[in-house]
Amino acid sequence: MRARAVALAALASVSIVGIGWHLGSQSIDASQSLTASNTGTTTAATARVAPNAAASTATVSSAPSGTFTGSVIHTQFGDMQVSVTIANGTINEVTPLQLTNRGGRSVAISSQAAPILRSEVLSAQSASVHNVSGATYTSEGYLRSLQSALDTAGF
Repeated sequence: MRARAVALAALASVSIVGIGWHLGSQSIDASQSLTASNTGTTTAATARVAPNAAASTATVSSAPSGTFTGSVIHTQFGDMQVSVTIANGTINEVTPLQLTNRGGRSVAISSQAAPILRSEVLSAQSASVHNVSGATYTSEGYLRSLQSALDTAGF
């Protein structure tokens, strides 16, 4: 899905460069925005060709990068909240900001489940992972908060 958007953006950039070379010394101001969309992912390419330019400049918007905080998810065992760090469209880190904390058992379950969930999310590169057995509320809160962070990032 992301690969298709990147491929289309690259094709658009190559096409714009080719048009610039084809036109050679003719003066044009081709301010075009080419957009490829696949389930909410948008990539734009813009180019300007100057008179007698040897090559044109193409800019392709990069994949999301930064740290994004998810919503606080209320469960019957306490609140859950995570943040996600994304670099160039890759999930690099998931950090729990709040884990369920109503009672010692809830704290123990969350403490065991959080590293497992983190590992699964990093492997899957999405919030589409299975719940940790015995930690249903923790898993659901963690993954819902993660998905809201990914939505904020446009991931």
